[in-house]
Amino acid sequence: MATSMLIGILITFLVVVLVLWLVNRLPLDGRTKQIAQVIVVIIGIVSLLRYLAVF
Repeated sequence: MATSMLIGILITFLVVVLVLWLVNRLPLDGRTKQIAQVIVVIIGIVSLLRYLAVF
C-alpha cells in the first residue's frame, strides 16, 4: 500500500515538472505563462493531497 502511494506521488510530481517545463517552452507572454504555471502547480498540489487521503 505504501509503495503504490509513493509511486503515485512520484508520478504526479514528475508530470507536474514536465508540464511546467512544457509551459515554459511555449511562446507565451510573461503574464499568461505565469498564470498557466500557477494553475499547473495548484492542480499538482490538489492531486498530491488526494494521494495523501486528505480528500
